[in-house]
Amino acid sequence: MNEMVKLNTTKSEIKEKNDAWVLTWPRVGDARGSHHHTYGQLTPYFKGLVEGRLMGTRCTNPGCPISKGAGEIWLPPRADCPDCHAKMEWAEVKKPEGYIYTYTFVERGGTGLEIECPYYQIDVKLPGVCTMVKSWLVNRDKKVKIGDKVKARFRTGAEATNTCLDLCWELA
Repeated sequence: MNEMVKLNTTKSEIKEKNDAWVLTWPRVGDARGSHHHTYGQLTPYFKGLVEGRLMGTRCTNPGCPISKGAGEIWLPPRADCPDCHAKMEWAEVKKPEGYIYTYTFVERGGTGLEIECPYYQIDVKLPGVCTMVKSWLVNRDKKVKIGDKVKARFRTGAEATNTCLDLCWELA
């Protein structure tokens, strides 16, 4: 077994329509088994991943009862603020490093899982981000623990899948 987790997936085909990505994800065999999906207003998040950047959104509405216009970053991003329903603004997480908040070791995945088992599924806490980022850890050769430092790793170029799997984490 390799010490690094591999993906068993096929790259999605991307078309752009009105600044939104529309993808065809070949899930099962031929085109009849493909999943067609648009990222809509969240396209900047997925574009950021394939460019090696972690993008989130924040509320800048001074009338918001929670953020008061100075909200922390949300990951995964939201198009609209869940507290005041104003349009969120895009913000980059400049230093995508944090710690493992919780984890589970997945030994047997379900049907259609594109991540090679075994692997760690982790929740990451990042400074300045008000939500937990759920993703996967590329390292599987070491026992991890809550509080371990991690840094973002991006699947870009030929490695990119154009999906949320383009963000993973490695031990720092």
